[in-house]
Amino acid sequence: MNAPVSGAATRGRTGGAPPASPARLRSGAWFVLFILWFVYVLNFLDRQLLSILAKPIQDSLGITDGQLGKIGGLYFAVFYCFISIPVGWLADRTNRSRVVAFACALWSGATVACGLATSYPQLVAARMSVGVGEAGGVPPSYAIISDYFPARWRGTAFGLYNLGPPVGQALGVAFGASIAAAYSWRDAFILLGVAGIVTAAVVFFTVREPERGGLDVAEAPAEIPAEIIAEKPARENVIRESFWKTCGMFFTRPVLVLVSLASGATQFVTYASINFTTLFLMREKGMTLGEVAVWYALLVGIAVSAGIFISGRLVDVFVPKARSAYAWIPAIALLLAIPPFIGFVHAPTWPVAMLCLIGPTFFNYFYLSPAVALVQAEVRPAQRVLSGALLLLVMNLIGLGLGPTYLGAASDWFRAISPQHSLQLAFYTLVPFYVLAAVLYFVLAGVLKREETRLNRGVS
Repeated sequence: MNAPVSGAATRGRTGGAPPASPARLRSGAWFVLFILWFVYVLNFLDRQLLSILAKPIQDSLGITDGQLGKIGGLYFAVFYCFISIPVGWLADRTNRSRVVAFACALWSGATVACGLATSYPQLVAARMSVGVGEAGGVPPSYAIISDYFPARWRGTAFGLYNLGPPVGQALGVAFGASIAAAYSWRDAFILLGVAGIVTAAVVFFTVREPERGGLDVAEAPAEIPAEIIAEKPARENVIRESFWKTCGMFFTRPVLVLVSLASGATQFVTYASINFTTLFLMREKGMTLGEVAVWYALLVGIAVSAGIFISGRLVDVFVPKARSAYAWIPAIALLLAIPPFIGFVHAPTWPVAMLCLIGPTFFNYFYLSPAVALVQAEVRPAQRVLSGALLLLVMNLIGLGLGPTYLGAASDWFRAISPQHSLQLAFYTLVPFYVLAAVLYFVLAGVLKREETRLNRGVS
């Protein structure tokens, strides 16, 4: 999901074996990327069904905005985040592709259970189970991709992989809303859950486990700090790092902590928004489920995908020139997102709101590919799954856990002041969090620039 040094100084053979070419993709890399991407699509599709079908679920089970925020935020995130750590530790020591397959089967079965829930407590339990399963999907996938693609390709690879959330959300809007409009919201959960179970079987039988770190030792990627390169073991001697050693490394390195906090602040806005946007458009802007299935699905699929992919390409272009690009790319994007976001909230009709929503939907996701690429570049191959899990832990506890919970509670609070526009007032309060996230990224840019300067002086 996350400093220039001389490549000549760090090249060489290890253990008498010829090094792998840093430009060469591992056999089957694009096929594996596609399969893992599709799993990620289902991951996010199942996760977002609750927000997409919020209004019919509210009408059926009689739950408030605050309860909806908790089930889509805090309750889900607690299980999702904390289970991801032992899953990451396990995946670093076992077959990562098998972990992804079993996780996909688990969350898909839990999605089916969501469609069978007849009360709020039952829906809470099912959603927590979805979180448990989804915790095993993304961190192992990050590490598998890193071992199929050499460093100079990873920004693009992660940019493509991270198209999973927008495509998943778009398909969830399109299929979920269409199925719910034609049949019921329960059928949407059941049918899409079954599709995930079938996909899990495909992963189990087709995705091969790659050699850990095999594409890292031949040539030092430009973005890896010198101290990490010096400690990096030979390809055939990649060790399994201890759980606590990796955790200690992660939380004592300012770059990793800052990128996690900045990503968390960004996700606070993005998850708060996506968990309530459909409900907001339907309840306060007058959209129908049929209109949501077409127009909102198109907007999400195109704008978010473009934002994630373009940010990944920008990483590949600018990071070799300035390592601080990992941070200033999302920082600038967040500031550019604020004016159209305000326009979206203030718009009097849903067509105007949708037009304004293009801006924040595009810029809000410039953080993801840089954050994942930075974290994967900063750590040893044997630490990648757990480090990816730690990144997700911090940013999802902040963003996924607190964002929807906060916005739902704020809407309930504003209901006493303005019953018809409580969500609108709650959305306005997200603007300061945009600023906070941008500031954190600018601080990270400063740290990266200082490290780059220090390492350049050391090399020269």
